[in-house]
Amino acid sequence: MQSLNPIMKTDYPDPDVIRVGNAYYMVSTTMYFFPGCAILRSYDLVNWEIVNYVFDKLEDSSAENLEREESIYGHGMWAPTLRFHNGIYYIAFSSVDIKKTYFFTTDDIEKGKWEKHYMDGFFHDLSLLFDDDGRVYVTYGNGDIWITELEPDLSAIKEGGLSKIIINDTDDVYLRYEGSHIYKIDGYYYIFLIHWPKSAGMRTQVVYRASDLNGEFERRDLVIDDIGNPGRGVAQGGIVDTPDGKWVAYLFQDCGAVGRVPVIVPLTFKDGFPYVSDDLKIPSEKNIKKFLEKQNLAKDHKYDKLYTSDDFKYDVTMTSHPDLKMQWQWNHLPCDSGWKIKHEGGLEIKNTKIATNLVHARNMLTQRMMMPKCSATVTIDVSGIKDGDVAGICAMQGCYGLVGVRNQSFQKELVVMVRKKEEVDRFDKRIDYMPGNVVFSRIINTDVVKLKICADFTGGKDTAYFYYDAGDGMIDTGVSHKLHFGLDHFTGCRFGLFNFATKQPGGKAVFNDFEYEAED
Repeated sequence: MQSLNPIMKTDYPDPDVIRVGNAYYMVSTTMYFFPGCAILRSYDLVNWEIVNYVFDKLEDSSAENLEREESIYGHGMWAPTLRFHNGIYYIAFSSVDIKKTYFFTTDDIEKGKWEKHYMDGFFHDLSLLFDDDGRVYVTYGNGDIWITELEPDLSAIKEGGLSKIIINDTDDVYLRYEGSHIYKIDGYYYIFLIHWPKSAGMRTQVVYRASDLNGEFERRDLVIDDIGNPGRGVAQGGIVDTPDGKWVAYLFQDCGAVGRVPVIVPLTFKDGFPYVSDDLKIPSEKNIKKFLEKQNLAKDHKYDKLYTSDDFKYDVTMTSHPDLKMQWQWNHLPCDSGWKIKHEGGLEIKNTKIATNLVHARNMLTQRMMMPKCSATVTIDVSGIKDGDVAGICAMQGCYGLVGVRNQSFQKELVVMVRKKEEVDRFDKRIDYMPGNVVFSRIINTDVVKLKICADFTGGKDTAYFYYDAGDGMIDTGVSHKLHFGLDHFTGCRFGLFNFATKQPGGKAVFNDFEYEAED
């Protein structure tokens, strides 16, 4: 039986949560995966399901499309803010690579289309506040936390409006204040922030309070706890109220290669400040479960899982590019001329560019990996790949691992390729244009192969294992590859279906019977 926290077992960092009626909605960072900004729904604060996405693309830039040697790894959409005001849902965030701040609105968060507009300029980890008097503000920043007034329609910074630094991080820290979330509750303004004081040895969550935005903000520590995962403090996220007047925070914790995973933290108010416990520790699992017993607002609701299997049999009567299951996201923008669902079933990925390695493979289809253990199996037809092509399934991150079929001088070989941690550098991208390391190979005489990856995140193991079936049953390659969360990609590990060409475009691979299993 798994522990309750971390609550979602997969990579949903920088969460922001609201409640509308009996439904809770969450958004989080999705960076360079598309469609972007998943909308998740829950009725019990424990189980979540994807119900919508905010955008299919942002700018359609060459980097978003993985053209030439460009990419937006480690960039894209960060730390969205989610609000509901006067019947309208608002989402805002800044794009790290484009240096714009985007605002999206809809009146139907689950089924509606989102209207987009933007302002030039970058507001780091912004949070929206609709004040009682009709004025609108954003808080944002790193180290220096600003508040800036916007026009009521969010079209621009309000000329002559409030714009000032309200909080400054003067502690001796590894990470200065960021990840702001602002709320007005019972006449007080509360700003929640993450930082990493050297004295604590981990990231921590603090809260500031003021009765006037022009007044002085008082500080209290809220959470200093790694919940048994040494040095990996729980911090950064939003708070939400329940129908019975209780409060809960959704923060996240670094959990190694699987990513940054949400943690649920019940809280109350004491002496006018949000309060978790005297020792700043998150309540015990027993107490959290007792709190959650009263919060299930739809006991009969059946949740879709955050991961899914897929036989790739869709209705393609009208289009060969149907909406795929919600759990899938493309690594960077897909190129529609390079993928389709076939009439008889199967996902076909066709190479439209030359790529030296996996990270530049266009039309890679991905799903988040789940902790503590998960596996994915897929059947692939490689009869259409060309000389130099590599097609298969991968554990996708900067230090990736893949098992696939390579067409090497017109001979098919089963290969495992990896990139090791010491070969990854956040600032030196030259490694991105070097071939992967082949650590296993075997000539095969079939065009249809079943491939499998198992991932084990138990106790920080963070290891992937690779298997194949070329007609003789599933065989262990004997390769174990250490996975690693790095700032080069800045996302948790994912399963990815891929096909890339090292010599010439045009090769095709067809994927069928994708089976995803996770340990509950």
